[in-house]
Amino acid sequence: MNLILLRNADVFAPEPLGTRDLLLGGDKILALESALPELPAALDATTIDLQGRRLIPGLIDGHVHVTGGGGEAGFRSRVPPLGLSRFTSAGVTTAIGLLGTDDIARGTRALLAQVYALREEGLSAFGFCGGYHLPPATLTGSVRDDLVFVEALIGIGEIALSDHRSSQPTFDELVKLAADARVAGLLTGKAGIVHLHMGDGPRGLELVRRALAETELPPRVFQPTHVNRRRGLFEEALDLARSGMPLDITAFPVEDGEDAWSAADALTRALDAGIDPALVTISSDAGGSLPCFDADGALTHMDVGESGALLETLRELLSRGLPLERALPAFTANPARQLRLAGKGRIAIGADADLVALDEAGNAELVIARGVVHVHDGKLQRKGGFEGRTPDA
Repeated sequence: MNLILLRNADVFAPEPLGTRDLLLGGDKILALESALPELPAALDATTIDLQGRRLIPGLIDGHVHVTGGGGEAGFRSRVPPLGLSRFTSAGVTTAIGLLGTDDIARGTRALLAQVYALREEGLSAFGFCGGYHLPPATLTGSVRDDLVFVEALIGIGEIALSDHRSSQPTFDELVKLAADARVAGLLTGKAGIVHLHMGDGPRGLELVRRALAETELPPRVFQPTHVNRRRGLFEEALDLARSGMPLDITAFPVEDGEDAWSAADALTRALDAGIDPALVTISSDAGGSLPCFDADGALTHMDVGESGALLETLRELLSRGLPLERALPAFTANPARQLRLAGKGRIAIGADADLVALDEAGNAELVIARGVVHVHDGKLQRKGGFEGRTPDA
């Protein structure tokens, strides 16, 4: 068993615990004490003195295009799959993969293959079946069967609403999909949610509002994302959150004067809105295209999401004076709870050994995923199998 002894960590679990020593063994946290004794040399443990650095749970990125997103400007605009270090260098130790606009050239098989590849390289990875469109992309032909029989698939998404790229789902189609997700979640103990891509169309969350009013489906089944892309949409999401619906904020760039909220602004507003803070998560849309369209629906330019946006947002929140223990749950404990990822999102005895030590500037100085060091002293220790390689001339 690989043993790691972390000393003098300023632990945020995410609540502040003060200075602690931690013993990691295999992929678990075995001990968490004010001071741990020296280990016998025969155990061959690695000791790392964090010298008072802040130690937080590994970040959970709940919205990642692990196979690459894009495609809105033709085949050449397809984003390549994401390598291991794109996550670990950004402090992300758990990623939830999904399909977006292109759920045709890319499918559930490709998604699962990339999820399993990331697992083999040391990351914790899961996925959603489906994509933007209905009927959803599946492995078995049924979303319920996918969720029940494929361990790595934990929900459905990202189903597009209020977006010109969606399949314009009807109310009945959406509630049937949510019912399938709900039943599959009950049968398996998985999240069983419908992760909803929200466009900037004027209908907003109308279908979700109707579903909560007209059916017996619980609010937690629906998880709309990109809710900060339009200020009116964000207010609508906050209103539905008061009835228990989760909301996912996207850490994408926002220009001055834009009718949107940055992730830092959105989280601050959500925490001040009187809703249950445990309902709020932040994800990156890493690997996904961030397209801009003109009034005629023509693509004008495209950026690509990065998992590094999560730590950037956390640094911004801290620079504004928000305490780390208030900001941190949206990146750690909250997604772990909503996605029902046992052992994730917290620092505790028996929890998974997914840990990030922050330097004074808030960068990932040490990253441990499943008990293995991936970043040390701010430098990558491990890379994915094909990272850094170039084709032969």
